[in-house]
Amino acid sequence: MGPAGGGRNSVTPRYIRHFNVLSILDFDDSNLSTIFTTIMDWWIRKARLPFEIASITNVLVNVTIDVFRAIQRELLPTPSKSHYLYNMRDISKVFQGICMVGVTVGKKGLVRLWCHECLRVFHDRLVDDEDRYWFLNYLKVKVEKDLTLASDYLFGIQDQGSNILEAMKSLTFGDIMDATAIPKRYEDIEDQKKLQIVLEEGLKEYNAQTRNTMPLVLFSYAVQHVLRISRIIRQPFGNALLVGVGGGGRQSLTRLASFMAGYGIFQVEITKLYGLNEWREDLKSVLSRAGAQNTATVFLINDTQLKMEQFLEDINNILNTGEVPNLFPKDEMMTITEMLKPRAKRAGKDGSLQELYEYFVDQCRINLHLVICMSPFGTTFRTRLRMFPSLVNCCTIDWFSEWPEEALRSVATRFVAEIDIDESLHLPVRDMCMMFHQRSAKLSKLYRQEQQRHFYVTPTSYLQLLSTYNHLLTERRSDINSRRSRYKMGLSQLMDAEGQVKVMQHELEALQPTLLKTARETLELLKVVESDREEAQKTRSIVEAEEAAAKVKAEEANLIKEECEADLAVAMPALNAALAALDTLTKNDITEVKSMKHPPKPVKLVMEAVCILKEIPPRRIPDPKRPGSKMNDYWGPAQNLLADTAFLLGLKSFDKDHIPDNVMKMVQPYLKLDDFDPQVVKKASKAAHGLCCWLRAMDQYHAVIKIVAPKQAKLAAANAEFQVLQAALEKKKELLRSVEQKVQKLEEKLQLVDAKKSRLEAEVQYCQQKLARAEKLIGGLAGEKVRWADVIKELSAAYHSLTGDTLLASGYIAYLGPVTLNYREKLLKEWSAACREKVIPCSQEFVLAKVLASPVTIRDWVIAGLPNDGFSVDNAIVMNTARRWPLLIDPQGQGNKFIKNKEKANNLQVMKLSDLDFARKLEMCITFGYPLLIENIGEELDPTLEPLLLKAVFRSAGMLQIRLGDSTIVYNQKFKLYLTTKLRNPHYAPEISVKVTLLNFAITPEGLEDQLLGEAVRYERPDLEEQKTQLVVQGAENQKQLKNIEDRIIEILTDQAFNILENDKAIEIISSSKLLSTDIAEKQRSAVKTEAKIDEARKGYVPVARHVGALFFTISGLAFIDPMYQYSLTWYLQLFHLAMTESAKSTKLDVRIDTLNDYFTFLLYSNICRSLFEKDKMLLSFLIGTSLSLMQGKMTTEELRFLSAGPLTVAKKPPDNPAPWLTTKQWVEMVEASQMQSFTGLSSDFSLNAQKWKHIYDSLQPYEEDLPNEWGTKLTAFQRLIIIRLIRPDKIVTSVSSFILETMGRRYGEPTGFDLAKTYRDSNCLSPLIFLLSPGSDPMAALLKFSEEMGRTVNSISLGQGQGPKAAAMIASGIHRGDWVVLQNCHLSASWMPHLERICEEFKKETTNAAFRLWLTSYPSDFFPVSLLQNGIKMTNEAPKGLRANMLQNYQSYPLNDPKFFNMEGKKGPTWRKLLFGLCFFHAAVQERVKFGPLGWNIPYQFSDPDLKISMRQLHSFLIDYPESVPFKALLYLTGECNYGGRVTDAQDRRTLNVILATIYTPRILNEDYWLSRSGIYYAPSDGNYDHYVEHIKQFPLIATPEAFGLHDNADMTKDQQESELFCSALLSTQSATRLTTGKSKEDVVFELAREMLRTLPPDFDIELTRYKYPVLYMESMNSVLVQEMVRFNRLTSVIRSSLNTLRKALKGKVVMSPDMEALAQSIFIDRMPAMWAAISYPTTKPLKSYHGELLLRLQMLGGWMEHGAPVKFWMGGFFFTHAFLTGVLQNFARKYTIPIDTVCFEFRCLTKDKKYDTKPEDGVYVEGMFIEGARWDDETMVLAESYPKELYSPAPMLWLMPVEQSKKNDKKCYHCPLYRTTERRGVLATTGHSSNFVFMVDFPTDIDPDHWVRRGVAMLLSLGD
Repeated sequence: MGPAGGGRNSVTPRYIRHFNVLSILDFDDSNLSTIFTTIMDWWIRKARLPFEIASITNVLVNVTIDVFRAIQRELLPTPSKSHYLYNMRDISKVFQGICMVGVTVGKKGLVRLWCHECLRVFHDRLVDDEDRYWFLNYLKVKVEKDLTLASDYLFGIQDQGSNILEAMKSLTFGDIMDATAIPKRYEDIEDQKKLQIVLEEGLKEYNAQTRNTMPLVLFSYAVQHVLRISRIIRQPFGNALLVGVGGGGRQSLTRLASFMAGYGIFQVEITKLYGLNEWREDLKSVLSRAGAQNTATVFLINDTQLKMEQFLEDINNILNTGEVPNLFPKDEMMTITEMLKPRAKRAGKDGSLQELYEYFVDQCRINLHLVICMSPFGTTFRTRLRMFPSLVNCCTIDWFSEWPEEALRSVATRFVAEIDIDESLHLPVRDMCMMFHQRSAKLSKLYRQEQQRHFYVTPTSYLQLLSTYNHLLTERRSDINSRRSRYKMGLSQLMDAEGQVKVMQHELEALQPTLLKTARETLELLKVVESDREEAQKTRSIVEAEEAAAKVKAEEANLIKEECEADLAVAMPALNAALAALDTLTKNDITEVKSMKHPPKPVKLVMEAVCILKEIPPRRIPDPKRPGSKMNDYWGPAQNLLADTAFLLGLKSFDKDHIPDNVMKMVQPYLKLDDFDPQVVKKASKAAHGLCCWLRAMDQYHAVIKIVAPKQAKLAAANAEFQVLQAALEKKKELLRSVEQKVQKLEEKLQLVDAKKSRLEAEVQYCQQKLARAEKLIGGLAGEKVRWADVIKELSAAYHSLTGDTLLASGYIAYLGPVTLNYREKLLKEWSAACREKVIPCSQEFVLAKVLASPVTIRDWVIAGLPNDGFSVDNAIVMNTARRWPLLIDPQGQGNKFIKNKEKANNLQVMKLSDLDFARKLEMCITFGYPLLIENIGEELDPTLEPLLLKAVFRSAGMLQIRLGDSTIVYNQKFKLYLTTKLRNPHYAPEISVKVTLLNFAITPEGLEDQLLGEAVRYERPDLEEQKTQLVVQGAENQKQLKNIEDRIIEILTDQAFNILENDKAIEIISSSKLLSTDIAEKQRSAVKTEAKIDEARKGYVPVARHVGALFFTISGLAFIDPMYQYSLTWYLQLFHLAMTESAKSTKLDVRIDTLNDYFTFLLYSNICRSLFEKDKMLLSFLIGTSLSLMQGKMTTEELRFLSAGPLTVAKKPPDNPAPWLTTKQWVEMVEASQMQSFTGLSSDFSLNAQKWKHIYDSLQPYEEDLPNEWGTKLTAFQRLIIIRLIRPDKIVTSVSSFILETMGRRYGEPTGFDLAKTYRDSNCLSPLIFLLSPGSDPMAALLKFSEEMGRTVNSISLGQGQGPKAAAMIASGIHRGDWVVLQNCHLSASWMPHLERICEEFKKETTNAAFRLWLTSYPSDFFPVSLLQNGIKMTNEAPKGLRANMLQNYQSYPLNDPKFFNMEGKKGPTWRKLLFGLCFFHAAVQERVKFGPLGWNIPYQFSDPDLKISMRQLHSFLIDYPESVPFKALLYLTGECNYGGRVTDAQDRRTLNVILATIYTPRILNEDYWLSRSGIYYAPSDGNYDHYVEHIKQFPLIATPEAFGLHDNADMTKDQQESELFCSALLSTQSATRLTTGKSKEDVVFELAREMLRTLPPDFDIELTRYKYPVLYMESMNSVLVQEMVRFNRLTSVIRSSLNTLRKALKGKVVMSPDMEALAQSIFIDRMPAMWAAISYPTTKPLKSYHGELLLRLQMLGGWMEHGAPVKFWMGGFFFTHAFLTGVLQNFARKYTIPIDTVCFEFRCLTKDKKYDTKPEDGVYVEGMFIEGARWDDETMVLAESYPKELYSPAPMLWLMPVEQSKKNDKKCYHCPLYRTTERRGVLATTGHSSNFVFMVDFPTDIDPDHWVRRGVAMLLSLGD
């Protein structure tokens, strides 16, 4: 284990005594040098490096150790740099990196490598440039001094102006340059361009091989990170911790580095139900892959995936040991070991299970590389590093800082170069993009500081800006260009038409004479043609007769031909078969036959027949059978014949028609032989078989041809005769052709002439038609010609401005979505000015709607429910245009409503992340392309949505697909995703922000005002609103139609397929369209006039809309005070409807408006009031008043902010304070207030006339006082409140109350009481009723009573562990049966609240019993569902604020409002009502005393209604049971000791309670002149009816003064101060916060304070010396008291000293910042007593600085006692344990007089001021330094007296504590005053029955009734607060 401290727990001696402790020290430098020199020597020998390198290794090792020690010493792990932890592993990583190089080039190469490794190990984790440059400078010095190399030489600096530090930062080594090298070479990469090319090639290859491509820009910053990751995962046991904001490229660059290293990558897929089991399964998978399958794997983990801290525990184990204990069960482990055995055997393992498992772990460590991505935001990162040290110890850290300017410039340059803009604009556009990013980053911080809202500017936002710009510019240019071109072409066609008209008129005149001449020529030619046609007919008749004769001859010849062909058909199949057989023969087949020396007989026979048929003579050879004789031998000639290459060709072309008969006769005998059978021959030879078939075919053919030959001769003769006839016929035909040609030519001539005539006629007609069309076109579109020319000019200007406008629009989309309107406008103004300054073409005034939307589209959106204001329109444009899915921050549901209406026609699907069928519905929408709205999302998104948000779409099998969880589904491009949240101020982590387009869709005043105006007019003037709505819809439709018509006209005009003047249909369409367009335009003009009239009429109701709208934003701000104060816009509009319905009507508009405004304001106040706690009801009235005043211009926001927060800035040297009674703080505020216009000269006037203002300071009601000089008339009622803040800040609340009564009326100062019946009437079965609980309130009794009255069954359950399902079942039953269901304490069941929300959302009117009600009770809670708060009816049931309101509520509640109970019959009736009134007064008084703090009650008790009700019933019962008298004693006991006293635990509080009750339960109350308070304001009235008592209570002051409760008027000061501070704080929280910032950081401030406290803290007391000097003596107990006090203070100061020292070390980074140290630092920073000191300190209520000062005084007192002996007068408040001191005093007296100590007590004597008490008293002690609260000591009369005004605490007299025997103590009239150690009074209840804060009772002389001081709450104090 490590040493204690820095987050580690101390080990107790009791535990450590069981062990032998070995302390292992860190290695010193010599040991480190020995270790690493040995390693380097081994590497040099292994790499066979030259002596030049070997000689510097010792120096290199020593320099590395120096660097290590320096960075340990200088760069310490401060809270913001908690990962600056270094150990020996870091040195080893440097040398491990050096050893990765196989060969280096000389000393320079080795030193460059060493520098690189130092940078990677030490430099890469540094978080800011200051630390980085310190390290680089230090490294440079070490290189030059110790390694004796010049930096410019080492880092290749050629130019004198170059920066060596930048060159060092760009030093690069890697092994990715040569992917083919085995093993890979780790080398110096000097060519950065080549490196970038290699990485870009790698990226291309990655994108080609993966579905989810990465569109990365590999600028130098990204390249460096890729190489760093690559280096880490290349090393054995190399793991990386990548720290940076989400969207910085950590995961993408890791994927690229892993891919280029050839490693697999593994990443868990987090789903909704992902838990520890799934995590363990994933771990098994990745460890098996790395260990068992021997696959090099990178395990990429993002901190957003760490759903449980157990995940980190497992990661910690893997980093440390390579395993997770007990991860694999035995069966799975056996499978793994079986896979490992072969490899393990090769590695020399013996095969035992233990060895195999160790081998598996080793393989996991070698092959598995963890890359952990974490965000440095918040305390989580620091806590995790502290809890899991392996994250630092076993990982190489790479800090991804914000992109440097160079990175922004590089990326922008690359993107801008690809955009089609003028080259001169490249640099300005690039600079603008950088400016957008940097200014937005500043805006993010400002927005967080001022509005406490978070959004993040990340590198992804920057890439989004650039890609959006490219996309928008291209799209908008294309759109405008297309529109402009169409208008130009349309205009061109009109101009052409005008030009053609004159030409056509001239043509028409010229055509008329030509047309007449052509008609005459046509008639003459027609006569000639008719004559020639008759002659041609005669010749045609002769030719036809001869043609018939020739046809007969042709038919005869054809018959003969058919007979021949029929005969031949018999022989032809065989012949063809034979020829086909020949085709199958090859050269080899012939050669085979030819080469036979002794051929078989069939072969010989076939060849003989062939020779005979071909008339080849045989050869004469000797006959072997007849010696001497010769025989014919055909084999020799046959062989010659076969040798002929054309042999087969000859057979195929053989003249088969002319075979001589004699030859055939010689062949035929062969055919009859058995051996000549084809099958026999086939067996002998394939070739012979083919020849055999051929011979047989020749024989068959020859037989047929002998019959066919005569017929062929006859056919030839017939053909010859036909040819003669045909020749004669041809001559006749030739003659006919010549005649016909002549006729044809004449006819053609006639046709030409006729065509010419027709053409001229058509031309004339065409000209006339074109003229008519042209006149139509020109006349119809005359107006458009001018307008289109203007439109073209506008479009040209817009096109020119696009470069800048789309740039600004892209910046708007990328960065400004999350912020509110004023921030957007401010930044856009800066951006526009910069655009113009850089001469980038842009509009003079940039408006997003003009650039990216059309008026028609915006009008459609407004109709769909989009609020009609610029902010909302801009939001809709961003939502429509952004490339990431929108996430709408939509607390009022306006965006939700708009999306539902807009996408309704597209089958929008709506769901929540909590829906059970969420995944199924999501997949359906993606597949079918339905838009999907996911509403009510929280601050975390379902991991299932991750691929969808990233748009991780890929193409597979020709279709777009996306992978969701385990399934891959088809992705439809029509799919749209919308996300909305009702959270007012969600905090989305950067990892979520970069994946969506965050849009602040909160409603604006203008948008709400427009809606409310519509609602008001719809109710008040339904005719107007209906007409207005129709006009809006009709106007939108008209605009759309006009646009469509114009588009149609231009489309026809620009159609290239035809001339517009030639298309009658087109002209008709244009004419009809123009007529329709004119008609619509006329209607539109009429509609605009009508709409203007309607708008004028509607304007009358604008004051209502403005009034009601302003109040909505007022109540919206209440949520900043308490998370339960949330109200929906829907509910608000319903309330507005109710006000319009119920308020008094009037025919006069101004009267009606005033009435409606007044009625709605009070209705809103009443409804909101019932849901507010008492403390906030006055604030609501004030907020309503100030909101309306702000709207009416009666006050300014500056004044309101001043009242709530004081000045934002403070003058460094304000003038001197002129009034001693005014505090410096108040004077400074007055000086600053004088800067406001209304208060100009205030401080000057006050300086001159300070006394004139003092009456305000002295007054109990300063608001009612007149202001001096002209200020009384000059200032408004509100401005007078600022005067009160400046002079009497404690009276702000009472003054606000007076202000409300003065300006708003009494009803706004008297909140309505709790009315359950009215609340029930306002409810329905679908909305829950919510009781907001406060301590002491319990609505169940009232609810049960009400349910009895209503006759409803109530089922109740208190939520908690496991109660959710029971509650759900109860609700289900209630819905069905109509019961009431009460779920109590919802705040105790946070995890079940989403389920309850889902249940409530599923309520449907059709399926819910109308009698059903769901009642919920809950304390304020952040996790209570917002939708329930907004849609439900909220109410509080706590005692009203103020005595009057409290009593009124009691009288108006059950049972007092029950006449049977109130009106007791008989003579006891008046007594009953008097005592009842007194009891209610008592109940209100004891409740109201709580607000006075310890003056009222030491412990704030929650007296409640049941206490009062039981006391009433007891009183009622006693009066009936004792008709003759009133049993006051019994009533006092039951009420004081049991009912109310049962709650009281403090003895003094019990005394106070009984004293107050004694003023009520006394016979005197029955007298008419008996007062309940000294002022006489409060008394029980004379007997009367119920209304008489209520009216009497209503006469009481609205705010009771302290005297009503028996307290001094000063009691109000503390209460008022606290209430005023709370009021101002709550008021401020409803406004946007602008905080003052100091120059120093929190760490610097804490460090300075800690140092100062340590400096002033004296050393511990020397206890041994004290004991020696003041030994234990029987007669002097004070010696023991001194020693014990010193021991106690030593224990305290040692803890203070050690904790401050540890804190200083932690702040400097010398130890790790533990949670205790963080808490201590926070306490010091906010000047609060640290918890770790309070645990061992004496009690105190002082802030830390005052506490420290008092501690020094206490130590000084003990030091003086030690040095000079016991003092004469003891500072009683200076003791640590006062009781020990008092016991010592009593003990001295008891021992002196040898009496038992338990019989001794103190007698008190108050000493006068005028004497000096220099000597100790004989007995007892003098004590001083005490204070009295609630009274003062009068030194003249020597009795208690009333406090001076505004004096809370007065000095107590010096006391002489005289011990006496209890029996001898004097009994005299005195007040037994309790003495407490602190102003808090309360403490832990001790066994004595007293508080641990209580010391003892002091007897003070008094000349009045001691009960008076009891009611005053008078007490003595040893120590004040501050």
